[in-house]
Amino acid sequence: MSGESAELRKIKEHAIPVTGARGDYDALIDLIGDARVVLLGEASHGTHEFYQERARITRRLIEEKGFNAVAVEADWPDAYRVNRYVRGISDDATPLEALDDFQRFPLWMWRNQDIVTLIEWLREHNLARPESARVGFYGLDLYSLYGSIDAVLDYLDKADPEAAARARQRYSCFEEFGEDSQAYGYSAALGSTGTCEEQAIQQLLEIRAAAKDIAPTADAMSADEHFAAEQNARLVKNAEEYYRAMFRGRKSTWNLRDCHMADTLEALSRHFGEGSRIVVWEHNSHIGDARATDMSRSGEWNVGQLARERFGKSACLVGFSTYTGTVTAATDWNEPAQRRRVRPGLPGSWEELFHGSGIPSFLLLLQDADLRSALSKPRLQRAIGVIYRPETERGSHYFAARVPEQFDAVIHIDETKALEPLERSAIWEKGEVPDTFPFEL
Repeated sequence: MSGESAELRKIKEHAIPVTGARGDYDALIDLIGDARVVLLGEASHGTHEFYQERARITRRLIEEKGFNAVAVEADWPDAYRVNRYVRGISDDATPLEALDDFQRFPLWMWRNQDIVTLIEWLREHNLARPESARVGFYGLDLYSLYGSIDAVLDYLDKADPEAAARARQRYSCFEEFGEDSQAYGYSAALGSTGTCEEQAIQQLLEIRAAAKDIAPTADAMSADEHFAAEQNARLVKNAEEYYRAMFRGRKSTWNLRDCHMADTLEALSRHFGEGSRIVVWEHNSHIGDARATDMSRSGEWNVGQLARERFGKSACLVGFSTYTGTVTAATDWNEPAQRRRVRPGLPGSWEELFHGSGIPSFLLLLQDADLRSALSKPRLQRAIGVIYRPETERGSHYFAARVPEQFDAVIHIDETKALEPLERSAIWEKGEVPDTFPFEL
């Protein structure tokens, strides 16, 4: 077509259709090669196809490439209960029981049918293998200040009661805030109360020192349990700093959070040793290299950038995109999940460009020099988190990005459906009233 842009021609030339066939991701698996960390993104936290396709890729990485851990944008103690279930060492009888610790907004991110299907498969895969060869499931995030305190104490009560008493004394500093992390942060930031920073640091140092004595003689599971306790203690230390920083602005908290997640990923890699291969599930805004987006100009970094800096070519970053459809999201923080319509991608956006290809779903590898050159111009890119505000979409959900530098590959699914929560409320079932109501029939 004579009016077709060079960008669109190159996309059509290099796009690999995704049809649901086993071989859809052969080229991506080849690109991943011997990468030690593969970061799989999502353009929203509430899209079924993103979860579905990440699961398809993850299964192949585990089966064909020997990946031994799945690390997700979730809190460590909540995900660790799932880890115990999929490795066959918990008392939970079903995936739903294993997900019971996910009780904080947004529930639908992990309490959904796609995650149930994934962890059922992981458990089945693991139980056919020796314990030492089983795949783990871990959380990278740092919101669970009080949950991680409880996890540290539970572990030490069993492993070392005297150490548990010392830990309980240190962590008693947080008790007056009634397990309200933001209340602690607000009070500490204003200086109306002392901080618990020193206590959190001392507890982390003690549990790290104990690892030197435990790890050499422990069996694999005991070593993993101590490692988990150490990660919880590190989370308490970092979450304490994070909640104090909440009242200093976005840049400080964003960088603290993504640095914690990158550090946790690196700790997992060390824990699994030379054979470590980890697949990560996080939002595009975390796993796409921040240096290729507006984020870098405001002094922000992210997990994708840090992964490339720390793992080099052993890190592979895969973004996801959609043009329109529905999404599960809230209208504000702590509001109920709704099934909302996603407006078509804005003019001049990557979403609109990919839509123009006419290919319903495709994989685009971004190594070809001519393709990279054709797509070098920055464009708007949409990011929907747990909140979707279509009425202010341009300001709330778009930023400029250079996709060939941001990702190693991108998967575009033109029309997508809302993720189905396990708890499907009446408001979610009803869906969103069309913009043209009452005139649209």
